[in-house]
Amino acid sequence: MPADALAFLNPAAMPAPNGYSQVVLIPAGARLVQLAGQVGIRPDGAIAGPDFAAQAEQAFANVKAGLAAAGTSFDHVVRLGMFVTDFAVQGPTLRQVRDRYVNVAAPPASTTLQVSRLFRDGLLFELDVLAMVPG
Repeated sequence: MPADALAFLNPAAMPAPNGYSQVVLIPAGARLVQLAGQVGIRPDGAIAGPDFAAQAEQAFANVKAGLAAAGTSFDHVVRLGMFVTDFAVQGPTLRQVRDRYVNVAAPPASTTLQVSRLFRDGLLFELDVLAMVPG
């Protein structure tokens, strides 16, 4: 395994995951970047839209920009923390948006939580990311 390679593992002794990895092994000495939680707010400060899909898309785009600024990308994301306000309704859309950004062949470890509300009225989604910076 190259010194900067991530290993995405799903041990047989753990439940089979659906769309995420149970374990991500980060190589020794790797640099990590933690992004602040990102929501569906555009750079101009406005909420991307009243619908979940627009907000999720904007949150993932914000993360993509943050990762690029740190010298990395979604290929090196090791963990996603996702917060939704109604998983039963929003879950399928979340999966569609997420799968356009993450490596679905080696997806990051993930946690999705349903929360009663986020910090600003009208927000429906927040995304928390930990990634490795290659090199």
